[in-house]
Amino acid sequence: MSIFLRTGRVRAEWADYNGHMNLAYYIHLFDGSWEVLLGKFNIGEESAKNEKRTTFAVESHTTYDKELKVGDEVDLNLLFLDRDKKRILYKLEMKHKQEQYLASTTEVCSLYVDLGVRKVIEFEKDKADLIDKFISENKDNFDPGKLFLIDKLKK
Repeated sequence: MSIFLRTGRVRAEWADYNGHMNLAYYIHLFDGSWEVLLGKFNIGEESAKNEKRTTFAVESHTTYDKELKVGDEVDLNLLFLDRDKKRILYKLEMKHKQEQYLASTTEVCSLYVDLGVRKVIEFEKDKADLIDKFISENKDNFDPGKLFLIDKLKK
C-alpha cells in the first residue's frame, strides 16, 4: 500500500528528443510531492525561511520503470519513511493516474541542517515527535519493496 501525496501532469517543455519526460522532471515531480510532508513536519520551505532549518538531500536511488509522455497525469505516493536523530529516509512512487502502471520510484536520504551555520543538526523534539507520530500512524501502509539506503540511518 502507499500514501497519496499529490497529482502531477507531464508538461510539454519537460519532454526530451526521445518523446518522453526527461529524467530531471521525474526528480522535479518527486521533490514537489515530498514538500507536502516537509510542510507537515515543519521542516520545509517555511522552516527554511523563518527558522533557518531544513533538509538537504544527500543520496538517492531512482528507478525509471515505464516512460511518461506529455499530458500524462501521475499520482505521487509515499511508500516508506523513517528517521534517526539527524537523517530522514523516504521512498516515493510515481504511478500513471489513468493506467495505474508504475512509472518511477525514488529513495532519498536527507540530512537536517541549520542554514545559519550550514551544518547538520539533530531534529528538535517537536519536529521529531511530528515525524514519529506520522510513522507510527502510517507504518502499516508502508510497502517499500527493496530499500537501497536504509543502512544510512544510525539507529
